[in-house]
Amino acid sequence: MTIAQLLQIFLIAFTVGLSGFCFALARRLRKLNDLESGLGGAIAVMTSEIGRLEKAILLAKAEATSATEALSDEIERAKEERAFWMLQQKFAEAGPTRPARLQRRRRREGMDCDA
Repeated sequence: MTIAQLLQIFLIAFTVGLSGFCFALARRLRKLNDLESGLGGAIAVMTSEIGRLEKAILLAKAEATSATEALSDEIERAKEERAFWMLQQKFAEAGPTRPARLQRRRRREGMDCDA
C-alpha cells in the first residue's frame, strides 16, 4: 500500500463521516422547523400571541384614556361644586341678613308731585 492509496482511503472515510454528519444535521433541522412541534411552531404561536397582546394593549390604552378624561371632568365638576359650597359657607358665616324693612314714604306736605 502506498501513501496515495492510504490518503484515498482516509479521504473516503472522512467523506462518509461528513455525509453522515450532514444527514443527521438535516434531520435535526427538519424537526426544528416543524410547525407543530418544533421551533417553527413556537415562533408561529409567539407571533400570534404578540398580535393578540398588541390589540389588548391598544384596547387598554383607549380605556385608560377615556377613564382619564372622565376623571378629569369629574374633578372639574367637584372643583366647581366646592367653590359653590365655599361661597355658600361664606354667606352663612356672615350671618343671616334681614331684608331691609320697606316703609312707605309719606308725602311731604307742601310738595307737589305734579309740578
